[in-house]
Amino acid sequence: MSKNLNIFLKNLSEGKEEDIILLYEKSFPKINRFVLSNNGRTGDADDIFQKALLQLIVRYKNEPFEINSSFDSYFFSICKNLWRRELNASKMLTNDLEIIENLSEEVDTAFAIVEQERYDLFSEKLALLSDNCKQLLKLFFAKTSYAELMKKFSYNSENVARQRIFKCKKRLIELIKKDNRYTNLKDL
Repeated sequence: MSKNLNIFLKNLSEGKEEDIILLYEKSFPKINRFVLSNNGRTGDADDIFQKALLQLIVRYKNEPFEINSSFDSYFFSICKNLWRRELNASKMLTNDLEIIENLSEEVDTAFAIVEQERYDLFSEKLALLSDNCKQLLKLFFAKTSYAELMKKFSYNSENVARQRIFKCKKRLIELIKKDNRYTNLKDL
């Protein structure tokens, strides 16, 4: 997406067909691969793409915002979060004759928006950490072992890696809790 992100977001919110097509051509293959590799079908990927686009537009129209990372990464994270929610919801279904209440689309969209706002706050505060902490936490969150972290960062022991991760996580939590949005988002 080489266009200015603010203009691109505005165009999407106004339903500019050429920008929606551009987004689809650029992002859908990656979203489709993710959904297919996580127990889904192409039809599911289409649904997730549409829900993510709708969520993005509703949120932008409600309160215009800026994206500080790449748009592709941002949009993919929305899709990934929505698909994970779909998978979790389907796990709740049973074969018994129990009646399971489904959330309305509006409530589901509201939950997805709150979830995305939490992710945005987390990403924004993660970006404020030192490069070392950012890299370390990203690898830690990707389930990299302490032994691998020790080697990659030339720490003397796995215990040093644990201590460094603890300090980085503590700093990240402090940054998040100092933000006014944290109070609003934590209880939702």
